[in-house]
Amino acid sequence: MTPPLGLGGTTECDRSDLLPPGYRVGGWVVAEVIGSGGWATVYAARPAGGGPEEGRPDVALKIMPTAALAPRQARRIVESARREVELGRRLGHPRLIGFLETFVLCAPDRPALDGAIVLVMERAAASLRELVDAGVPEADRGRLIAEICEGLAHLHRSGWVHADLKPENVLLGADRSVRLSDFGLATELTGTHGYAPPMGTLDYLPPERWRAPLGELGVLVRPTADIWALGIVIHEVFSSGGSPFSGATPVARGAAVQEYGAGRAPLRMDHALPPFWRALAADCLAPTHAARAPHTADSLLARISAQQAAGAGAGAGAGRRPGRARAAVLATALCGIAGAALCADAVRAGPYAPSGPTGVPTGAVRVFNAERGCQERADRDAQCSLGLAVDPRKPYAPDNVVPTRVWHGDVLAAVCELADGRPIVDEEDRRSTRWFRIRLPAGSAPSAAWLPAVRTKDRPSLPGCEEASAGSRGGPAPGFPYEYPPVAAAGLRGIHRPVLDPGTRGNVTSTAPRS
Repeated sequence: MTPPLGLGGTTECDRSDLLPPGYRVGGWVVAEVIGSGGWATVYAARPAGGGPEEGRPDVALKIMPTAALAPRQARRIVESARREVELGRRLGHPRLIGFLETFVLCAPDRPALDGAIVLVMERAAASLRELVDAGVPEADRGRLIAEICEGLAHLHRSGWVHADLKPENVLLGADRSVRLSDFGLATELTGTHGYAPPMGTLDYLPPERWRAPLGELGVLVRPTADIWALGIVIHEVFSSGGSPFSGATPVARGAAVQEYGAGRAPLRMDHALPPFWRALAADCLAPTHAARAPHTADSLLARISAQQAAGAGAGAGAGRRPGRARAAVLATALCGIAGAALCADAVRAGPYAPSGPTGVPTGAVRVFNAERGCQERADRDAQCSLGLAVDPRKPYAPDNVVPTRVWHGDVLAAVCELADGRPIVDEEDRRSTRWFRIRLPAGSAPSAAWLPAVRTKDRPSLPGCEEASAGSRGGPAPGFPYEYPPVAAAGLRGIHRPVLDPGTRGNVTSTAPRS
């Protein structure tokens, strides 16, 4: 439910809620922001004495505010923190991120953070996602997968399911050793299964989770869900981040997963996977729980160990990126350096507007889609289109979107900005209450619409908007009862749209009707 505790750019959350360097939190002093999401912000921190004291190392502080939340949301935060602390303390293991302490922040000078839950954790150097994006060195691939298996095997033997395994939640120490992290969705088993909140990252959900019924206790979760996610991670490690399921968005890839799970499509893996790892990933990605059940984390680890002992090239497999670039990005990550159709032309900025420093005309914004697959497409596929809101203070829902769609790279004419609109979180945990009012073509109804700031990298100097609504339409559409402020922006783009859980990157909470 949180961004990785490794490196990564800061997100656009409300700056007034961020703690400045030097701010004291318990026995620790904030150094810098590591990452921020819808529910938490993670800071690098050092002991309050100014250096390591009595062997105390630098740490990561995960701060989870509760002051401005509704009771249901606050309970969710408290329960998530409780799970993380309980698992961290009971299941200490070299392959799990270490927890040092937890406490409630007393910050009367910062009302938004007063009473926040603070988790003090071991600080990592980077995340596996960063390593995958850079290109995992061949010599490290097998070892990294084996260490992930070690962590999963320990969790499963201890009666827990991680329930949100993905490269962002696999952290790396300074020695590049693995630490599994983010146990906010971790579930304790009662016999063969447990129950978890109806959340999880779309790209890593097994076929059975897409149609799992939501009961009073949540959705049924078993260790085989982690094994499925491990199969996706193996494929990403050996194919420079590629998914075995095609699609430009998590929803599209989820549809491919469901087709495969129903036996209507084969499993297609990248040829970059060496034979041993292809077979291992295929076992992890067996289409049903029953077919995956024999392939436990322990048995997978035994197979990897035997392969490595045999010296049969378990770490073989050519990457796709040049070694020099891979090494450069990897060094950056581990050394701690922060690292068109369908009406679109009609809403673009005029061609004679003077250019600003980003190459975008002054008073205009260029649309940014966080989905890398959509960034690379030029066919303006409907599944990669994004919606513009009618009212930036109402839920970002199908009935609150104008007919005009926009795509990555479109340049839109921005009229003014609203600083205090509805909070929006996108797939990569950028969060903002800022919205830009976009001028629509003459004759459009309404005449303007709203683009959330998380959907552009541009920050033009614009006057404040005097009114928030670009038009008027009613409340949530029939059959769309789900509302989780702050709302995630990823959804309003085509068929089978899930409602996303804020604070996660592509995390599903429930399924809404087609828009």
